[in-house]
Amino acid sequence: MTEQPPNQTTEAPRERIRIKMPQAKPVVTISLIVITTVIFIFQYLQKATNNTDTLFLLGGKINAFIAAGQIWRLITPAFLHASIPHLAFNMYALYIIGRNIERFYGHGRFLVLYLLGAFGGNVLSYVLTPANSLGASTAVFAILAAEGVFIYENRKLFGPQRTREMITNLVMVTLINLSFGLIPGFNVDNMGHIGGILGGIFFAWKAGPILQIKGQPPFFEMVDSRKKGEVLLTALIVLAGFTIIAFLPTFAG
Repeated sequence: MTEQPPNQTTEAPRERIRIKMPQAKPVVTISLIVITTVIFIFQYLQKATNNTDTLFLLGGKINAFIAAGQIWRLITPAFLHASIPHLAFNMYALYIIGRNIERFYGHGRFLVLYLLGAFGGNVLSYVLTPANSLGASTAVFAILAAEGVFIYENRKLFGPQRTREMITNLVMVTLINLSFGLIPGFNVDNMGHIGGILGGIFFAWKAGPILQIKGQPPFFEMVDSRKKGEVLLTALIVLAGFTIIAFLPTFAG
């Protein structure tokens, strides 16, 4: 007769549960950073040579030109910057926030979010402020807002405490950045930032990822249950909504 050593079990060892997370690499995020940086280099060199910011004159948010029909100026300002610190701040923020959001959104949907944020920000700035403006912060604020919506809509996966912590941090970061627009001399276009936030919220609310865990033990996968039709319809609605807002000055006139 044999005896088992103390504390030894005859049960087979349990396999460790594994959850596969979305693997999308930040291709669009990096591409946007590269494209925007290259454009700034041309903008900077041209300005240094001719003492005139020709790229801004061609693509910046200048209300009179937008009213005359140059509607590309509701997008192109997101690819132009006033200085090296301006570019560095926006591209750093895009890298930090964008790479994580793109991981869950996927490349195409993330690009749509970025462009709609830029569009919404420049539209609201055009309608509510006469000041010229440029910069990617309209789109960056949209990504920031979309991250908040993403966390809230997937709060069951994150848990109540973690959700509160992350949402609180995002709100604080947003408020701190918006507060710079209230300081005289900073020349910050808060209307553009708010427009970007609204664009990000509207799009993310009905087009952002809704994560579900699927699979069989011990292998699970985190998948997005949002339907592609919802994403397309939401993008069109947000685009149409801000387009209508852009025409308000024309109707008022």
